[in-house]
Amino acid sequence: MSEETPGFDEKPEVPDAGQNDAEPKAADSAKDEAAPAGDASQDVALLEQLDQARTALSERTTDLQRLQAEYQNYRRRVERDRITVKEIAVASLLTELLPTLDDIGRAREHGELVGGFKSVAESLETVAAKMGLQQFGKEGEPFDPTIHEALMHSYAPDITEDTCVAILQPGYRIGERTIRPARVAVAEPQPGAAPKSESTEGEAPDGLDADAPDKG
Repeated sequence: MSEETPGFDEKPEVPDAGQNDAEPKAADSAKDEAAPAGDASQDVALLEQLDQARTALSERTTDLQRLQAEYQNYRRRVERDRITVKEIAVASLLTELLPTLDDIGRAREHGELVGGFKSVAESLETVAAKMGLQQFGKEGEPFDPTIHEALMHSYAPDITEDTCVAILQPGYRIGERTIRPARVAVAEPQPGAAPKSESTEGEAPDGLDADAPDKG
């Protein structure tokens, strides 16, 4: 009779399949519940970072635009100052040459501008004109106290406003800037002079009434 091996008739304990399946399902359910909350918080954080980036970009753009505007204003101011300094320098130089130009004008009026002196004088006048110097002042033009300096005064019956009747010394300007007014003799309308009245049609001779009936 053979000996029976103890334990062969006993069935090994097997874990309950239903219990084991329930534990993973519970874990998965917990993960599923936790996942949406984590994604939502991450999205909020990303949106906050995006808003901060947009705000920083807007501030930097505004700063850049302000700096660009300031730089453009600086360039325009420097260019304006440069032009002003140049105009002042040119005006100072030409002002020193005005007495020489006056001498050339008087020599021309007296017929003394001849030979080599004439060539030199014309070259000087050409250079001055290229630098922007303009002569003004003509007889017969209206008197303007902003550009004319009256040295002589008289009356004339045939004018209706103050008029320059003689140019004693021409004026000079550079562009719109007057560097010396024209020195002139001015004539004013004769005091008490009245414009000639026009004859009226139907005016009766002296001593007769135009409305009186004709006597036959």
